Amino acid sequence: MKFADPQTNVLQLGLRDGMKVADLGVGSGHYAIAAAHAIGESGRVYAVDVQEELLAHVRDAASQVRLRNIETVWGDIEKQGGTKLKPDSMDAVILSNVLFQVKRKEAAVAEVKRVIAPEGKLLIVDWAGAFGGIGPRPEHVIPERRAEELFTDAGFLKVKSFNAGAHHYAIVFRAPAA
Repeated sequence: MKFADPQTNVLQLGLRDGMKVADLGVGSGHYAIAAAHAIGESGRVYAVDVQEELLAHVRDAASQVRLRNIETVWGDIEKQGGTKLKPDSMDAVILSNVLFQVKRKEAAVAEVKRVIAPEGKLLIVDWAGAFGGIGPRPEHVIPERRAEELFTDAGFLKVKSFNAGAHHYAIVFRAPAA
């Protein structure tokens, strides 16, 4: 069961053919697959996660829909250089249902800032509440305002926010200029 529509939400990033996109904390891969369709064969999606079984699932899902532009990367977004991506190399970064799970939020923000190109786009999608046990435990929910502060405090500029589904919010940011 999906609570947010990755295809619709990814459109908010304005992805184009040939772009490089990192889906950090890729999970089930719905956003990576949506991004891979949007950037075409000449683009590349780097699907990063710390859980090997999720990366295997993403590889299988991409293969089923004949996508060859997704590369899975075992990595830790809470460590400097943990994603193994080059600095300033990504045109866009996606963090979907990740903020509520990471313990070292500022470290994850720093890793996003390290890999995103100057003026690159960032999409945050996360749970708007606990919803009686459907979402994360109430104490783990990261309110939209807190998510916005995490990234604006790091120099990102908020472009827009929107409703990402019945249980999710989304924010699009632009990375600082060089």
